Amino acid sequence: MAAISTATEAVETPLLDDVVEGSFDYKGRPVKRSKSGRWRSASFIIGVEVAERFAYYGISSNLINYLTGPLGQSTATAAENVNAWSGTASLLPLLGAFIADSFLGRYRTIVIASVLYILGLGFLTISAVLPSFKSSECQPIENVISCSPPEFQIIFFFFSLYLVALAQGGHKPCVQAFGADQFDGQDPEECKAKSSFFNWWYFGMCGGTMVALSILNYIQDNLSWGLGFGIPCLVMGVALILFLLGTMTYRFHVHSDEMSPFVRIGRVFVNAARNWRTTSSAISMEEESKGILPYQGSAQFKFLNKALVQADGSKEDGKVCSISEIEEAKAVVRLFPIWVTSLVYAIVFSQSSTLFTKQGVTMDRSIGPSFEVPAASLLTFISFSIFVFIPIYDRILVPIARAITRKPSGITMLQRIGTGIVISCLSMFIAALVEMKRLETAQEYGLVDKPGATVPMNVAWLIPQYVLLGVSESFTMVGLQEFFYDQMPSELKSIGLALYLSIFGIGSFLSSFLISIIEKATGGDGRDSWFADNLNRAHLDYFYWLLATLSAMALIAYLYFAKSYIYNRGSNI
Repeated sequence: MAAISTATEAVETPLLDDVVEGSFDYKGRPVKRSKSGRWRSASFIIGVEVAERFAYYGISSNLINYLTGPLGQSTATAAENVNAWSGTASLLPLLGAFIADSFLGRYRTIVIASVLYILGLGFLTISAVLPSFKSSECQPIENVISCSPPEFQIIFFFFSLYLVALAQGGHKPCVQAFGADQFDGQDPEECKAKSSFFNWWYFGMCGGTMVALSILNYIQDNLSWGLGFGIPCLVMGVALILFLLGTMTYRFHVHSDEMSPFVRIGRVFVNAARNWRTTSSAISMEEESKGILPYQGSAQFKFLNKALVQADGSKEDGKVCSISEIEEAKAVVRLFPIWVTSLVYAIVFSQSSTLFTKQGVTMDRSIGPSFEVPAASLLTFISFSIFVFIPIYDRILVPIARAITRKPSGITMLQRIGTGIVISCLSMFIAALVEMKRLETAQEYGLVDKPGATVPMNVAWLIPQYVLLGVSESFTMVGLQEFFYDQMPSELKSIGLALYLSIFGIGSFLSSFLISIIEKATGGDGRDSWFADNLNRAHLDYFYWLLATLSAMALIAYLYFAKSYIYNRGSNI
């Protein structure tokens, strides 16, 4: 009878090895490893990301042509507006991640953000098809002209545009963090799969981007802006349904009932600031009394250890920070130098959807007698190079590097990021040389004062700078995603990815600021600025040389901080 009872219990009770510690299903029950998460769940989430990137790039990639065309803005103003919008879209994930990690959880935030996304895209479609909109009056001719749609229409357009940015702010950090949550970092096999997840995540993302650039830009330039904005709206609706279909397979992480991680980390900084007069000997005594063992990372940012004591000597519960809370705060501070030194890379990255596109507009884009490639579709070469390179990296380069370094990821995350920064610097170098060639060709054929004429130089000259930027993304973008996810405290993974995205938000604002300052400094008094509407009289090449120089300087600073960076204990590098 005892044997039968034991056998019955074994059938009714799941094996402990099959239960994922710290995770539960959509009903709050413990989840089995064999029936939840991993690639099955991640596939749903990657599919959602493909659709979201299709929608986002369906708007952002051609936005500068919409602003300079139907809305009649100058090149410099349009570039500033695009950078301001993309910067806002990249900073809002900090808000979305805060709401997700502190209140709603990632799953609910994704659902709400998706609904807002669909609403914003719907409004954007309506703004483009309002009867009062007369795009025929706003097409560029021999000389640049301007048009002024009704003020309400412009306001409604930008309201819709920023609603999309708000939705993206909730969607972007949570979807990726939720996808990574489907892999158990404590399991060796799932740990390797998690590292690959970030590669295939970006692979899928670029697939959605390629389709958007190949199809939507043509529709927007040649058929209808309303249709070009409406298709992404439908695709996001399908994405939401796809995400909900995977609900029963997802792993949801257990959130403790303890104090909010933001409050805990904030309390460390406040207490350390209050105790700024506390001596090192007092801190050492407190560490010794608590049995804190020193390790390599504990020597960094020792000023935060002052949060271990109260200025008045009080040790009441809730007033003294624990060493684990201090280590969480140190983990966040440790990321700051990497964040700062990656900003120039973000400035370089922002040129691909603004000035690169305007270059392409002036060049020969014809294929055959009747087809002309949309300038914004040149971004496809970035996605295509990523699409080709990531499988090579994941399936060939990583196993080779893994055999040499004995690291699960092959090379460290910081090595991967640095490699991409080097390649992006080379991309700017080549972009400057190509622009010099374009200006020489325009002068040679007497087109300097004919901004509407096509420069007899094939647009294929731009392909190398796009391809190099794409390869750099394969290294830096994916590396930054994994780095900021892996190095953040467990309850702040969404915030980590939001910090990664904020690099590109601040980078876009810095790009806009640079363009504005240079426009004022080099223009006026009858002079043509570096960003003159007539690109044949502008000097984008000077701007690219400036960015190449800044990239080289930022790389030196990055290498200094990366060399001294101490990875979190337990990190898989």
